[in-house]
Parts: sequence; C-alpha cells; structure tokens
Amino acid sequence: MISDALTPDLLRAYVSVCRLGSLSRAAEQAGRAQSALSMQMRRLEDLLGKRLLRRTGRGVVPTVEGEVFLSYATRMLHLGEEAVARLGECRAGDPVRIGLAEEIAIGTLPEALGRLRRAHPELPLDVVVDHSIAIADRWRDGDLDLAIATCSSFAGDAAETWDVELLWVGAIDSDPDSTRPLEIIAYAEPCFWRRRMVEALAECQRDYRVTLTSQSIAAIRSGVENGLGIALMMDECFRSETMRVLPVSAGLPAPLVVQYGLYVRDRTHAATAAAMDHFLASLRGSNFTARRAHA
Repeated sequence: MISDALTPDLLRAYVSVCRLGSLSRAAEQAGRAQSALSMQMRRLEDLLGKRLLRRTGRGVVPTVEGEVFLSYATRMLHLGEEAVARLGECRAGDPVRIGLAEEIAIGTLPEALGRLRRAHPELPLDVVVDHSIAIADRWRDGDLDLAIATCSSFAGDAAETWDVELLWVGAIDSDPDSTRPLEIIAYAEPCFWRRRMVEALAECQRDYRVTLTSQSIAAIRSGVENGLGIALMMDECFRSETMRVLPVSAGLPAPLVVQYGLYVRDRTHAATAAAMDHFLASLRGSNFTARRAHA
C-alpha cells in the first residue's frame, strides 16, 4: 500500500522542503546531502503519481497537488505528535493503587486520602478496600503500590508497623451470662481477627457460638449495636453512644493486640512518587500512626 511507504521521515522531509522553499536549506537543516533529499522527493512523487514541487528562480514551491498533500502531511505528523503526547500524559497519570483493610479504611485514613487528592488533583487514585488477606493477595500479584493491612497476611517486611488493640465490644446494655455460651459476631474466613478471637476464647475455656458472620465492618457494628452478640473492634470503629467495652470480669479474654503494616512499592514516575510521599507524610501526621511501633 502507498500509505505504508509514507513514513514520518518522508513526510517530515517534504514538509520541511515546502516550508523552507529550498532543497538545499532543508538538507542543511536535516544534516543530510541535498542529493539524498532530492531522491526522497522524487520517490514521493513516484508513489503518489503526482508532481508535488515546482522549481522557481528562488527555489521550489508546491504545485496545486503538492499543496493538497502538504495539508495532509502536516496533519499526519501532528496526529503522530499528539498521540505520543497523549500517551505520555497517560504514563504521567498512572493511578496510585492503594489497598486498605476495611477496618482501617473507616478511620483516619480517608482524611489522608483526601489531603492527597487536594494536593495532587491531577493524579488519579485507585483505592481498593477489602479484608487483609485479599489486600495481601493483590500486593503479591503486583496490583498495588501501597497497602495497609495486618502484617500476618504478608510474606515480606513492612516499611512501618504499629500495634492496634482489639477490644471486646457489646451493645450498650450488653451483659454476657458467664454460664451460657458467648454469642459472638465475627468476620468471615479467611480472617486473622477471627482466628485470634477463637484462639483467645479457647485459651480461657469459654464456650461460644457465632450468631453473625460478615466481611463488612458496617454489618458487624450494626450487629453489635442491636444486641446480636459481641465482637472484636478497634477503637476507631467503636461508638460509645451505642456500645460498651466489656471487661475481663465478664469472663472474656484480655484485649488482643494485632500488628498492622504499611507496605510501599517503589514507583519510577516522579509525579506518582511525590504524591505517595505526600500521602505517607499525611499518615505520619495523623492519629492513626500516633500508636506506631518501631519496626
């Protein structure tokens, strides 16, 4: 096909000759021999079957057909440049992919994400909220640039770690009967919190039965508030107006401690790296990381 032979180099040479009105000046600007450029122009005319250039006493000018082709050649070159620029913008605008454990995502982290959005409105975010094991799976598959979840779900080392205390929480009027099986609300498997809950109850030899299972912290909190059972809950999820922290004297284990980690993947794009640095700085300045332990 003729269009296959119309390479950017050939189009660019023709446009240059037309704009400068001289084969010698176009060749000099391109750093090429005039004979090579003249051969290119003859080849172009042979491909199109039209005479494109007309010699004058001062150089060359496009013929009527040459003016028509000049318009197309200019547009084709502009489209190529536009495509390269647009793809460059896409690379610059690659989203920061952030994975958050759900129980963490409802606390102070949204504030840090909001600050990131306001500081870098041009940078798209791709935030995934899921349980810790699912977040760790996404991290392992390379689908996330930053993740915050339980350390036990990850194989590698975290950039930073901190301890979170899990409280035994019931409805505001909850008063568990130590002579009866404890009604508990738990996350669905796979869940590190659930395993810790079951292990702790077994260690203190407390019988129990699961009344509600969910992967949603909102559903678990609603179940607690409506008296369906007690659950493990971090302080940020606790509502003092509808819930109460149950004491060890109620026949319950002591509050549990779970370690969370911040996992950061290196990014090569400067704008993305700057945005992630801003996000991490926001986290370090929040109450969320005030409890941070040294890794």
